[in-house]
Amino acid sequence: MEHEVYVPFPVGTVRQALTEPERVARCVPGVQLDAEAAAHRPEGRLRLRIGSSTITYRGSLTVSEPGDGADAAVTVDAKGTETRGDGAVALTLTVRLSPATEPGPGTTLSCAGTVHGDGRLTEATDRSAESAGRRLLDRFAENLTEDLRQRPVPDAGQAARPGVFDTEVPPPSLDPHGDEDAAEPAGTGDRADAAGPADTADALDDLVSEDRVPELRAEHAYGPEADAAAPAEAAHARRTMIGRSAEEVDHAPPRGRYAPVPAPETGGTSATLRWAAPAAAVVLASAVVVGRVLRRRR
Repeated sequence: MEHEVYVPFPVGTVRQALTEPERVARCVPGVQLDAEAAAHRPEGRLRLRIGSSTITYRGSLTVSEPGDGADAAVTVDAKGTETRGDGAVALTLTVRLSPATEPGPGTTLSCAGTVHGDGRLTEATDRSAESAGRRLLDRFAENLTEDLRQRPVPDAGQAARPGVFDTEVPPPSLDPHGDEDAAEPAGTGDRADAAGPADTADALDDLVSEDRVPELRAEHAYGPEADAAAPAEAAHARRTMIGRSAEEVDHAPPRGRYAPVPAPETGGTSATLRWAAPAAAVVLASAVVVGRVLRRRR
């Protein structure tokens, strides 16, 4: 059987795609690949419809590398056995690539193949078998086109580019055998040797001087001297928070400058009424008790 299909990609791109067995097997219509199969020899199931019947095969596919010439053909070999029966099939497909201009710039795949099989495949007529083969190649070209759009083949620059594991890793900074002198800037060691303890102390004094660091607030310090220097609210809040858990401190009411301001009282009448109500209740209760005692005596 001979048949031609069209792929809208350059010849070099299509040729490189056809050398990938996994891509070729993935583009075959009706195939279901095994996840654990090797990339150079994909295996799986193929549902093939011939005439009014459907045959399921289980097999593998291999691709032969093309030669160095521009007209070198790609050879695809596939073998399989029926999942429900004793039949077997073997396919050898030779694909030649040539530039195409119609229906657009691309590649024409000239396919010529031979099929040897027995079992249910022999029950089909030659016409139905040839029609199934042409339909299979047409759909294969469509799937290959879509696969190249979603998964482009790497170009020559990317293929020659070294991988992550091929890149030389520099020695770590803590390597005892590393070149410490090379990593040290020029003149650093001389300045470090020239600086003595006195210079270091002077540098620390400059860092904590009043001109470089703002004055510490008394309410942020600790100790008896700090309590005496801090405001009364801050000292009281510090003493109450020492020894308490973080949760208690978080949920404690704010004190000091952040304490809520109570609402001002409207006048002295409310204070008088606040004490008069309990007193009246006590007098009334006492009168009831005295009345009951006098009734019992009578």
